[in-house]
Amino acid sequence: MTAPTADASQPAVPYGTPEAPRIAVRGEARLEVDPEIARIGITVAARGRDRRSALDDLTRRNVGILDLVKSYGDAVERLETGAFSITPELTKHGRGERVRTYHGSVRVTAELTDFTALGELTTRLADLELTRVDGPWWALRPDSPAHREARKKAVHEAVQRAREYAEALGTSLSALVELADIGAESAPPAYPQSPGRMRSAAFAGAAEDTPAPLDLEPQRQRVHAQINARFTMVPPQL
Repeated sequence: MTAPTADASQPAVPYGTPEAPRIAVRGEARLEVDPEIARIGITVAARGRDRRSALDDLTRRNVGILDLVKSYGDAVERLETGAFSITPELTKHGRGERVRTYHGSVRVTAELTDFTALGELTTRLADLELTRVDGPWWALRPDSPAHREARKKAVHEAVQRAREYAEALGTSLSALVELADIGAESAPPAYPQSPGRMRSAAFAGAAEDTPAPLDLEPQRQRVHAQINARFTMVPPQL
């Protein structure tokens, strides 16, 4: 029998060799930046003794909501209609399926980038009949420069930390072996930001009988970046 030979295809051990020692470090960065967008949820409802009257009222109110939001022009980046429902409510007493009333609702989501208009718009929406306003939820765009800045800072911290380790051994870094996001194989779930407060001024062109706009303040966004890095260094003289 012949002795087994080492498989040349096997990767090098992650701990390096005496000729090329490795340093493994973690780089991390945390930033707090102003939000770029604000989302609000709008639910308009209607109720009627027959299906047609409930549907007509709901349609009229929904059109009014959409027209009001669209009147803010470029301040609104996105406007989407979500769930719609029209539901009969049966009488509690008596036999048979007798309908007492009909309930209708439409859910609309608006995304704004001009925070000057946000306080006034939410106030005017909340002043409408049978209309509910939720939010705002603050967020950054997926391609926000803040994410790029956090990643760059994380890399710089990893390099600096590795250099400090090498200097402590009286040597220096020679090459980068690996750079990877932490948890790159399984991205963490994205959770919406909790509603915050934002300060806003009156929007130009508002009607004179509108209520005073809400005094809201934007919620600062936290951006976090982590990376793992491995370097080789010049063999130290121990």
